Amino acid sequence: MHYKHLKDIQADLLSGKLKALDLVNHYLQNIAQKNDSINAFLEVFETEILDHAQQLDDKIKAGSDLGKCFGLVLGIKDNLCWKGHKVGASSKILEGFESQITSTAVQRLLDEDALIIGRLNCDEFAMGASNENSAYGPVKNAINSDYVPGGSSGGSATAVAAEMCFASLGSDTGGSIRQPASFCGLVGSKPTYGKISRWGLIAYASSFDQIGPITHNVEDNALLTNIMAGPDEKDATCLNEPVDAFTPINQIDRPLKIAYIQDCLEHSAINSDVQSDSLNLLEQLKKAGHHVDPVSFDYLDEMVPCYYVLTTAEASSNLSRYSGLTYGYRSKNSHDLESTFTLSRTEGFGPEVKRRIMLGTFVLSSNHYDAYYTKAQKVRALIKKKTQEILENYDYIILPTTSTAAFKIGEKADNPIQMYLADLFTVQANLAGNPAISIPLGKDSKSQMPYGIQVMAADNKEKEMFEMAKYLEQLI
Repeated sequence: MHYKHLKDIQADLLSGKLKALDLVNHYLQNIAQKNDSINAFLEVFETEILDHAQQLDDKIKAGSDLGKCFGLVLGIKDNLCWKGHKVGASSKILEGFESQITSTAVQRLLDEDALIIGRLNCDEFAMGASNENSAYGPVKNAINSDYVPGGSSGGSATAVAAEMCFASLGSDTGGSIRQPASFCGLVGSKPTYGKISRWGLIAYASSFDQIGPITHNVEDNALLTNIMAGPDEKDATCLNEPVDAFTPINQIDRPLKIAYIQDCLEHSAINSDVQSDSLNLLEQLKKAGHHVDPVSFDYLDEMVPCYYVLTTAEASSNLSRYSGLTYGYRSKNSHDLESTFTLSRTEGFGPEVKRRIMLGTFVLSSNHYDAYYTKAQKVRALIKKKTQEILENYDYIILPTTSTAAFKIGEKADNPIQMYLADLFTVQANLAGNPAISIPLGKDSKSQMPYGIQVMAADNKEKEMFEMAKYLEQLI
């Protein structure tokens, strides 16, 4: 039972060849066999999903109307709320916390008959590029457990790669969906900022965070994005425009103007296999009659510093609510108000989260605000303007998702700067707010670990982005 397309699952369910209960049991069995070694799931909703699967089988038998996601077994990242279920952002500070709300994105998929199988491990508060920062231990890559799955949505990616669920949801602040998808040989996308409501997503950096899916193929990715997207009065940053249908994905039947960022392909950090496969793909596009041009991006080396100044500042603000007073972890050693704050946060947060809170507090301090935070906002505006200028003249920007394939667990754990540079090619889309998608491209010749290629489109051009991604998927 190795399904890679939702339409195949749905066809077999409708024909009677497959029962939803059997499908769910297949994934539950895989979790039982694999999760101890991979550490992708923090909690499995076994009783609940079996009940929902039986309900789906009954609906199919009765000929009732079915949602667009019937038969889709979904894992959700541990920073997405589902009412009555635990959610903790893989942090000790929210240990045992039960959500009082359901995130809009999750609810819209439930309304279309998606079956949620459990919550997935991630870097604590979505802060990391390797999924080694979880309070519940590192997540391992399902392809080779010596390697990281990427982060912060590493559990979401490796669970799909290990066939422990059919698809998953992650969040993308600086590449946290696309980079794990690249490292696990999957498709991962983030929409235009504000396209999918952030209501019910535990905040890391509010002007960057976006929810998106990780799937085996572009078509299913487009379907899930389409269902989750759209206005939401609960999220003031959510776009109010109605959302066009992204599926079925149209065939590209015209010559395109495509830009690739030359600075990325010439960067000293890029792996030779990633470089050659990316150049070969661009050459294929030229031979297919498309107009492909190199463009320079003068702010490439400024993007990661700009991203970390701004996101840590927002994290410092967002995470100030975890005080040990009202919910979540409270230190047993506290004896007054000050010690409750200090000890609860010191014991409850992990090292990387504390590092980013302190850095964010520093850049927001009165003595350094203009030197760091204000300057970073100006750099972000320049990055957004330059990205828009390119996309005014070209249909798409294509660049590698990551500079390398997955690295080994522990390889960069003691070097935060090297770890932060793992986001080098993904942060642009978050800084500028553009939609972007990663699809599998090739494998490292030494490790045989996968890596992806990335398509970035203009704001609100998700439909066109998925068309290009499907075209490349077929070409590759």
